[in-house]
This record gives sequence, structure tokens and C-alpha cells, in this order.
Amino acid sequence: MTDILFEFLIAIGRFFINPIIYVAIIIAVVLGYRRVKNERKHFHIRILSGWSEFKGLLLDGLLFSLCVSILSLAIGLVVPVEFLFVVTIISLVALLSYFFHLLSPIFYVSISMLILMMMSWQNWSMNLMGFELNGIDFEGEAATTITIIVGLLLIVEGLLIRKRGTHFASPRFENAKRGLKAVSYLSKKVWVLPVFFVVPGEAVEAFTPYWPQFTLGASEFSIILFPVLIGYQQMARTTLPNFIYPKLGRAVLILGEVVVIGGLIAYFMPIIGIIFLFVGALLRIVISVYYMLKERKDVYAVSPKSKGVMIAAILPESPAYKMGLQAGEVIRKVNGEEVHNKQELYEALQINAAHCKLEVLDYKNELRLTQQVVYSKDHHQIGLILAE
Repeated sequence: MTDILFEFLIAIGRFFINPIIYVAIIIAVVLGYRRVKNERKHFHIRILSGWSEFKGLLLDGLLFSLCVSILSLAIGLVVPVEFLFVVTIISLVALLSYFFHLLSPIFYVSISMLILMMMSWQNWSMNLMGFELNGIDFEGEAATTITIIVGLLLIVEGLLIRKRGTHFASPRFENAKRGLKAVSYLSKKVWVLPVFFVVPGEAVEAFTPYWPQFTLGASEFSIILFPVLIGYQQMARTTLPNFIYPKLGRAVLILGEVVVIGGLIAYFMPIIGIIFLFVGALLRIVISVYYMLKERKDVYAVSPKSKGVMIAAILPESPAYKMGLQAGEVIRKVNGEEVHNKQELYEALQINAAHCKLEVLDYKNELRLTQQVVYSKDHHQIGLILAE
């Protein structure tokens, strides 16, 4: 037991020498800085703190990391060291490209697998930073373990997009038809998942006949805490953020479930795992392209309305937030006064500076009333970012 605990401590130490974590921190800080700069340019105020992306880099996915780690260790999914080495390089390249579509795990894992398969077919090898890198044929247990792991990571990707996609949707003005200004949203985020993997080594002997299940021909193993990157980017224009990101996340989640099933079938036929992995990568491209083209239409869900003032965004913890107001809803009356622009809304709020009553049209064009106490420290527009 002492040996296993010591091995876990070494595994955690290995996590902090992987360059992925440090590059991801820099990129997260840049993301926050650029988002805040954009929001101040368009609305003269930032919606989320510039450190939000950095704070959520590890914390947002920590529970999911734990779940994947438990499954990985319990099932005994052994991963080749060469594979993790190539994944590190490819995921770093994807991260530095700043094109976050490439940060879906199925993309950089498929590319890494393809590189190692080609090296195996051509009998290539190379020495990188003192590490002897050889090809892998993926005709055995490796195809099963990697396909299952990628499927699990796709499920996590889908859950993160569903849970946090709308939260990081940053509004911006665009020129619509007839010279009007409309609002689009860009959600762009990267996460690091610290996941424990089993690799062939000399630290831990298999303590039961059934662990690890997938040995890759080894009898002794090591444990490594590996920083798995998950990222995405998606523009919302035609569809409101609180509708499009849950749909996108659900599509990715279902794809992950299918890939996991393929990995389980690969236990009996390894080639099935490889097929599911590469077909899954193509389907992930289809999902991205579908939503990208859908949101490129010159039809805006959020734009100025004659029947009232449309909400573009809500400041967190503001009176508007506490009233349950959301982007895409239309405020018709404030304190009994009809409003059609920002100035009229501000003047109506002054009728009762300590308390506001709103008449709001929701997404279904249904009218509802809401009210909230306003304090002197609150935003002068009760935390509303308007489309006008």
C-alpha cells in the first residue's frame, strides 16, 4: 500500500513538469483579457472578471477528472507512454494555434494515433529529448483502451459545453441588415483535466489477476497524472446562447457514448475501436460545421425591437440577475413606463430608485412581471446590457 501511495505522489509530481499546464494557463489568461477588452469596446463594461477563464481552467472539470480517473484505474486502462508523448506535442500545437475546434480530445488523439500507426507501418523511430519514440500498431489492447478513454473524454466535453457554454458567451455588436446593430455571442474556452492513467513501468505490480485488464504485454505498471486538454469555440447569432450551447453539448455527449460503445466492442475486435475513433472524429467535424453554418445566417436572435428594449446580457449578481432576466427577453415597461431605448429605461428606473418593477416578454412572447429591490451600490441600469 505504501508503494502505491508513493507512486501516486510521483504521478502528481509528473503533472507539474508537463508543459501543457503552463501553456494552458497563459492561453486562459489571454482569453480572459481579450474577452474583457471586447466587452469594454462594445458595452463599456466587462461582464465576467478577466480571471474567470483562468479560475475555471482546472476547477470546472475537476469532478469529471475524478470520475474518468476512477474508471481508468478501476478498469485498468493501460496507455502506451509513446502515445502520451505524442498527444502532448499535438495538443500543444492545437492549443498554440488558438483554433479551439482542434481541442476536442478526439481530434488530437486521432492525429496522434495516426502518426504512431504510420511510424509502425514504416518502421520509423526517433529520439526526442532523450526519449526513444517508436510506432504502435494499435492492433491489440491499445485500440480498446484509447477508444474507451476518448469516448469518456468526449462525454466530459459535452457536459462541460452544456454546463458552462452559456456562462462564457461574450456578446458583441455586428452590423445587420438596413444598417441596424445586432448582437452575436462568442463562447471560447479551454479546460485542463488532471486524469490518472496507467502506463507500463516498474513501480506497481498487478495486485490482482484482473488489474489492469489491458496489459499491453506488461506485468508491472506506473501511474501518471496527465493534463488532458478540452476546448471548444462556438459563435451564436441565429440562436440564443442558452439554447445553442446545451444542444451542441448534447450532440457531443451522445457521440462520446457511441465511441465508448465502440471501445467496448473493440475488446473482441480491436479494429472496431480504430474505426469508431476515426469515424467519431469525422462526426465531431460534422457537428462543428453544422452549428457553424447554422449560426452564420444573417438572422439575429438578439437585435433592437420596436416593442421594447431587448436584453443582450446580464451582469452576474446584479438586480437583473436576481430577477431571472435573460438575454433575448424584451423589457416593455419599467415602473409602469413604456421604454424603447436605453435612455428611456434609465429615466424610468429613476421613478423609484430603491425598487423597480418590470414588464417583460420572454422567448415565447409571453408577458410576465418581476420586481426587485435596488441598492445604491448596484449598477445604474440594474445590471442590464442592452441591444440597441
